[in-house]
Amino acid sequence: MRVFLADDSAPIRQRVAELLAVRSMDIVGEAETPRASIDGILAAHPDVVVLDVQLEGGTGLEVLRAVRQADPGIAFVVFSNNSAPAYRKRYLGEGARCFLDKSSEFDRLASAVAEASAVRVH
Repeated sequence: MRVFLADDSAPIRQRVAELLAVRSMDIVGEAETPRASIDGILAAHPDVVVLDVQLEGGTGLEVLRAVRQADPGIAFVVFSNNSAPAYRKRYLGEGARCFLDKSSEFDRLASAVAEASAVRVH
């Protein structure tokens, strides 16, 4: 399974990459800004994107909208500290498969990525 990480925190990206590697998931790219995320995702065509709400210089919503328009088959798992109901509703409404809170649901991430990939539209 091919996964792209879009998060403004390098330590978080590293921790997520280590967590997913244990489950034999390949990290095919990483980015910390919306533009770099969009470009990287569209170039790598991952199965799943792990997306933060807050990116450097913008939001994950920009990424979700742009990528879903260009390639609706890519699945998104939102993984953020900004987990207020309004964020959750907005991202799920825009097509994210799952929305997890970094502070309390880190242990669910690998399963959520696997589930998102399993229902990916090819």
